[in-house]
Amino acid sequence: MTHADSMEKKLSDAAAHCARRGEQLTPLRRRVLGLLLKAKGPIKAYDLLAQLDEPGNKAKPPTIYRALDFLMNAGLAHKVEALNAFVACGHSHDDGNAELYICGDCGNVEERHGAPTPADAPEGFMIDHSVVEHYGRCERCAH
Repeated sequence: MTHADSMEKKLSDAAAHCARRGEQLTPLRRRVLGLLLKAKGPIKAYDLLAQLDEPGNKAKPPTIYRALDFLMNAGLAHKVEALNAFVACGHSHDDGNAELYICGDCGNVEERHGAPTPADAPEGFMIDHSVVEHYGRCERCAH
């Protein structure tokens, strides 16, 4: 499978995931997800915004933030809070719980699923989503 085929499959799978949720992966949301998938690491919203600009049609900040909010709520993207940047979710999950391992040298982000409810949550507390970020060096950079 070529990279283009792989990208199209991921976008097609994302559209099907949204449809199962009763939502739509609009052309703009699809384009933003495509940019996240192409990114070599976490990417900031304003960098995404610059890539959305077209001659004669400058994208506005609310445009990108609405698309990113949708993608995060759909379980298709995560915000790397400490970097104020975004990554595509590699698992298309709805639980909103993830652990991100971020290499400080190369910027690579690897995702793992976290526990759905932390053991130390207050009694009765209902978690909407959780993202745990771990910073260090990936195996490639550690050698």
